[in-house]
Formats: sequence, C-alpha cells, structure tokens
Amino acid sequence: MSPDKLRLDKWLWQARFFKTRTLAAKQVGGGNVRVNGERTLKPAHGIAVGDVLSFAQGRQARVVRIVHLGTRRGPASEAQELYEDLAPPEPRQPPPERVGERPTKKDRRALDALRAAEDGDF
Repeated sequence: MSPDKLRLDKWLWQARFFKTRTLAAKQVGGGNVRVNGERTLKPAHGIAVGDVLSFAQGRQARVVRIVHLGTRRGPASEAQELYEDLAPPEPRQPPPERVGERPTKKDRRALDALRAAEDGDF
C-alpha cells in the first residue's frame, strides 16, 4: 500500500471508532462500512485523505470525512483531528420523568410474586 493510503480497519481503530482493530475488521468484513458510498468487505481496503466513510457505531449512524491518516492510536483529542464529522448531531432527549417514587423492597417482592403467579411458577 502506498504511503498516502492506509488500511480501513487500522484507520477506524486509530480514530477510536472501535475499541480494537479486530472489532473494526469485523464491521468492515460484515459489510457494515461504506467508503465513498460503496460497500466494502475487505478490512485491508486502502483509504486516503478526502474519502467519506459511513458506518454504524452503536445506535448512531456515523458519516465522517478523512482529514488525516495518522501514524498511531493516540489520545482521543488526537484521534478527533483525523476526521470531520458530517452527520448532523442528534438532538439529546431528556431522560423520562419518574412517575411516583421508587418501589420499596416490599413492593418489588410483591411484583415478583405476582409475575411468578402469572407465569405459573409457584
């Protein structure tokens, strides 16, 4: 591979999108990563500066443009300089408001007994 290209799985790991390079390779091998809109199945696919990657990370869809290739897996601040995030930020939803107080231990035991009776577990 030429010096102006880098393996896709290695870049995803260096940019800290995946905790291990193996996880990054599994995502690519599973067909879950697109490079410039085209699905790729090879973790060794060569990527360059300017390429656009699309993939799922957890429950979030990520679309990033490669700005730098990087030479190592450094701290998060260094990793964030490797890409430009193109996906619009998802609005944060406030946590649901609690209805009433937390159940006591006695309440939980009563619920467990009720569920067990419904399931036929006596």
